[in-house]
Amino acid sequence: MSRTPVIVGNWKMHNTVGDALQLVRALKVKFLGVSGVEIGVCPTFVLLPAVIDALKESNIGVGGQNMYFENKGAFTGEVSPVQLKDLGCKYVILGHSERRQFFGETDELVSKKAKVAHSHGLIPIVCVGEKLDQRESGLTEEIVGKQVDGSLDGLTKEEMSKTIVAYEPVWAIGTGKVATTEQAQAVHAFIRELLRKKFDAAVAAEVRIQYGGSVKPDNAKGLLSQNDIDGALVGGASLKADDFSAIVKAAI
Repeated sequence: MSRTPVIVGNWKMHNTVGDALQLVRALKVKFLGVSGVEIGVCPTFVLLPAVIDALKESNIGVGGQNMYFENKGAFTGEVSPVQLKDLGCKYVILGHSERRQFFGETDELVSKKAKVAHSHGLIPIVCVGEKLDQRESGLTEEIVGKQVDGSLDGLTKEEMSKTIVAYEPVWAIGTGKVATTEQAQAVHAFIRELLRKKFDAAVAAEVRIQYGGSVKPDNAKGLLSQNDIDGALVGGASLKADDFSAIVKAAI
């Protein structure tokens, strides 16, 4: 089955409103008339209203970088799925390695968030990936398998088919290191097989699995040409209009 590639920029904690507007205005022009690929950007929460407004009537979707699993309440510092949806968000990144590493997020918490995201019509981008010492110890499949199983627990087949999985080897995020095309493809194929076992073959064939971890214009084509790599979750390169545009066009 043919899966539409999906390229999403994770801006992390970068950009002021002025920077953000300058970037998305440039992207709107670059992606005018571009088809055959799904495009998204995920700014920080404070930038969402301005970015969503600037991207109205464009082919670029917008997402949050995180959310809480409650709809409202006394949860100081958190943002709810209701608020994201109300603003006009399409995606939400969940379980990014930085959330797991710095804020103690667990697979169980990620699965709760993913379930709630679906109940509000948001597309969760669920991140999984191993650390360098885990890869070097030959534990990649064990770690990634545990994260996939735990982070997607409780989803129905229909919800899973609409979920995006992002494989981001932690050792390749922001380090300039990148998994070889063979390494990346091998883990993507492993994840797809896990999805087949956990859900079924039809779901596994439908789910889009992105690669993330120092994706740049010069390595995007090789990665995106692999059978089981259906897009990219792009960090630093998504902050530059030319670089992000080149990665998006490599997916077509």
